[in-house]
Amino acid sequence: MEVTTVVLHVPEHTNLILGQSHFIKTVEDLYEIMVGTCPQAKFGLAFCEASGPCLIRFAGNDPSLQDIAVSNAKKIAAGHSFILLMQDAFPISVLNAIQQSPEVCTIYCATANPVEVILAKTDQGAGVLGVIDGFSPKGVEGEEDILERQDFLRQIGYKF
Repeated sequence: MEVTTVVLHVPEHTNLILGQSHFIKTVEDLYEIMVGTCPQAKFGLAFCEASGPCLIRFAGNDPSLQDIAVSNAKKIAAGHSFILLMQDAFPISVLNAIQQSPEVCTIYCATANPVEVILAKTDQGAGVLGVIDGFSPKGVEGEEDILERQDFLRQIGYKF
């Protein structure tokens, strides 16, 4: 077994959700979740099929994000993994609906940070072991940091 990492391409002002599912229906269901939950969002989705023709299936409403999702899926190349890239929306707006999808087994991360995917590769294929999401902490927040965090959440509409 070989353990390796791949760096995902996450464009500026883009969030991603990386997960694993169990069925080709994932592509249609995640598409429907996105347009039904966040109709203003631009998104691209890619899914690595793990049986049959083993194709990278894709969908979305933004061709550029679709292309980047497919490119990232090619790097990951782990069966039944999916990557969803979105703009003009945050993962928190769709994450619960995605987790409730019958096909979705695991969410590895939902972030706008740089992401490295840790993979195990064998003769059979590859699997996601985990992710490195962003950077390590540089300290503990102080009173000013707390106020900035609270203000930020109110600015983006997640708190009153």
